Amino acid sequence: MRIRNSVANDFEAILAIINDAAQAYRGVIPSDRWHEPYMSADELAKEIASGVIFWMAEDNGQLLGVMGIQDKEDVALVRHAYTATALQRKGIGTKLLRRVEALAGKPILIGTWADASWAIEFYRRNGFTVVSDGDKNRLLRAYWSVPVRQVETSVVLADRRWMKAQG
Repeated sequence: MRIRNSVANDFEAILAIINDAAQAYRGVIPSDRWHEPYMSADELAKEIASGVIFWMAEDNGQLLGVMGIQDKEDVALVRHAYTATALQRKGIGTKLLRRVEALAGKPILIGTWADASWAIEFYRRNGFTVVSDGDKNRLLRAYWSVPVRQVETSVVLADRRWMKAQG
């Protein structure tokens, strides 16, 4: 398996992985936050235009997973981290996370759905900590552009560097 930076020709494959893996959220996240497809091509294009850089795990030309990273002032955000449904729990997400952590050079924050227990546990196993509700609300308003309803139904996890800086 190799991890590489995405190129323009990867757009459709990234979109397919996101929408495949996001099926895990159906019936888990609030129904008013679910839509089909989970991410449209326009939404993905806007994310890329806003500075999300995708890294891809692939093997013999097959896309296994994607993870975006976005520079936001004094932190980096992990964005849209997905592994193909059939290939989950094989270390792909961890390898992608290690790559973006190495690239960041600054504290990392991750937002996810509060009811996505599998995602929260993945990040916890990889050294991230769920921040307090007060910090979550402040961070989501400062670094993400999400509706109030999504703030209410999300958590934010932080790496050790961010936690240490908070004292």
